[in-house]
Amino acid sequence: MKFHHIAALALVAMAGGAAQAQPSQGVSKDTITLGSIQDLSGPLAGFGKQVRLGMMLRVDEANEQGGVNGRKLDLKVEDSGYDPKKAVLAAQKLVNQDKIFMMVAHIGTAQNLAAMPVQFSKNVINFFPVTAAREMYEPFHKLKYSFAATYYDQIRLAAPKLIKEKGAKKICTIYQDDEFGLEVMRGGEAALKSMGMDFTEKTSYKRGATDFSSQVAKMKSSECDFVILGTIIRETIGTIGEARKTGFNPTFLGSSAAYTDLIHKLGGKPMDGLYATMTVQHPYLDEASQPIRFWANKYKTKFNEDPTVFSVYGYNAIDAFIKAAQKAGPNLSTDSFIKAMDTMVIPPDMFGSAEGTFGPQKRLGSDLSRLSQITDGKWKVVSDYVKP
Repeated sequence: MKFHHIAALALVAMAGGAAQAQPSQGVSKDTITLGSIQDLSGPLAGFGKQVRLGMMLRVDEANEQGGVNGRKLDLKVEDSGYDPKKAVLAAQKLVNQDKIFMMVAHIGTAQNLAAMPVQFSKNVINFFPVTAAREMYEPFHKLKYSFAATYYDQIRLAAPKLIKEKGAKKICTIYQDDEFGLEVMRGGEAALKSMGMDFTEKTSYKRGATDFSSQVAKMKSSECDFVILGTIIRETIGTIGEARKTGFNPTFLGSSAAYTDLIHKLGGKPMDGLYATMTVQHPYLDEASQPIRFWANKYKTKFNEDPTVFSVYGYNAIDAFIKAAQKAGPNLSTDSFIKAMDTMVIPPDMFGSAEGTFGPQKRLGSDLSRLSQITDGKWKVVSDYVKP
């Protein structure tokens, strides 16, 4: 896996220099063609569908208002099934047949890394992918733009403050034995190093695992009073559920990968108390904020299902594209878009995103996140953005 990963990055780097002066595909007199790759049939299909609907909502809004500088948006979505090999085929179709101008909100780390070389060889930007991996903006490439504070930075910045607040002494971690889990664990190590501390216990599990009793027993016998979770949905629920059953009740802190309404919907009462790092907030239909409530009900009316935080990721990615494309003006090309992005400031929105700023060498909008906690079966925002 590591070798493929490095090979993919090398290809990406090579492609960077190759495609300079081509005219931009995907922009006609009256249309801008955008592409996206989602998981519509695999393990993240729930999320992929939501990202797609969020994007469609913003595209429809824009087109109803006359488009972007007089051009309507045409969004083409392909399914990767969360498989990097299928992501390559999807990228080839979108880039070479559909002639997309840009790839927007592609979901998944390995899937993005597999698709990028296909895009970059044709000068197609990878815009606001739905993954918090550092590779979405590192190593630098002019065609990469990312919005998501990395898992590493989320935990590195959020953990020290919460550990101090709770007076925690023994910090442990359980993490998925892959790049995602390792990033969370490394963020935890960096957080503890800044406090002159080390992990008391580290335990991991293989992707797809369903039994976490031995890992929980290990942390319990180490008397951990604070656990950093490099877990996603099922593993977050499984770990906390097992802990509660055995009377082990440390403070649990997850990353934005665990920030989803599925945690409390599927995990029920035992999930109360879980903290997670996040940026934009989950759009509940009865949200106290009137603009979010209005948006959530508009989404529900249109698609006949409740929106989620992934719906917001999709909506915001298209919204950011529209802002930059408007700024680039009527002569839209890859170069004019990059020029617009290089001085771009994306203000905080109704969902509470941090301000995003970009520049000639800055391809991540913001590295800040904040904390939410599950209280009475609902995520509630409990901190401002944690500045380093």
